[in-house]
Amino acid sequence: MNDEPQLPYLREAFYRRDRRSVSAAREFTRQALTDWARADGADDVLLCVSELATNALTHGVPPGRGFRLHLFLHTDGVLRVELHDSGDGCVRLSPPDPDDEGGRGLVLVAALADKWGVSERSPGKTVWCEFVPAAGPCRIHYGKLRIATLGNCT
Repeated sequence: MNDEPQLPYLREAFYRRDRRSVSAAREFTRQALTDWARADGADDVLLCVSELATNALTHGVPPGRGFRLHLFLHTDGVLRVELHDSGDGCVRLSPPDPDDEGGRGLVLVAALADKWGVSERSPGKTVWCEFVPAAGPCRIHYGKLRIATLGNCT
């Protein structure tokens, strides 16, 4: 008989359009990483969750709505973070002007995650990123500083 505890490999939470949702999403993620004994790269994961949640609140969540955070830990150790929102499907990654105060969220996600992307959903979109465990395959930065667009962007 297998006496090892079976971990839940999926966690999800819903957050309203509120500035406190970013820190709540980060704490939710921190707890999941702790429960899953996934300490490697935790700071990178938490920063990406903060940036994706901030982007969702700033650009993807209409008034009166919210966003959903999904965390998946695959059996091969790959951690996938998804933020689902109901905003338009336009996502752009482009280096910001050095004098800009914002606009670096997706640049950070692309630099820290092993892969990232955007998927359409109705309504809205899902912005996701994945992290390969440090003990697993070498880190491959598929999404590094590429231009990613979805939808009718100009």
